[in-house]
Amino acid sequence: MASLFSAAALMVCGRRETGSSAAPINAVSHWYWREEALYFRQTDIKHTLLGYLTHHGASVFWGALFAAALHGRPAARNPGAVLAGSMATSAAACFVDFQLTPERLTPGFEHRLSHRSLAAVYGSFAVGLAVGALLVGGNDPAK
Repeated sequence: MASLFSAAALMVCGRRETGSSAAPINAVSHWYWREEALYFRQTDIKHTLLGYLTHHGASVFWGALFAAALHGRPAARNPGAVLAGSMATSAAACFVDFQLTPERLTPGFEHRLSHRSLAAVYGSFAVGLAVGALLVGGNDPAK
């Protein structure tokens, strides 16, 4: 869910700020395609698919850390606590992405979007983490 929610935010913000919904997702593939990916505007397999798969992989990584932190905790049943945890996870991802990650491995979409849009993307990521956790938690037979 976090991958889908944040990718949707990337597309909406990209369309608004660059005129291309694919541009921010394409930029994620800069780790492989370098500078070319940062400014590619069209939807294609080469940039868009690799960009989304990379974004999805990172989302799964952070989602797995979030799920591990929630596993077996009573707070996992409380929507407010889940949202707070998802916001903390998203903030940690943002910090790691832009403060600890080498330039070549940063998300890339920061080259296409404003700080306001980056906040919307990471906020959408947090909401997606929370929604996913609450949907999965609702299927827990131990409840």
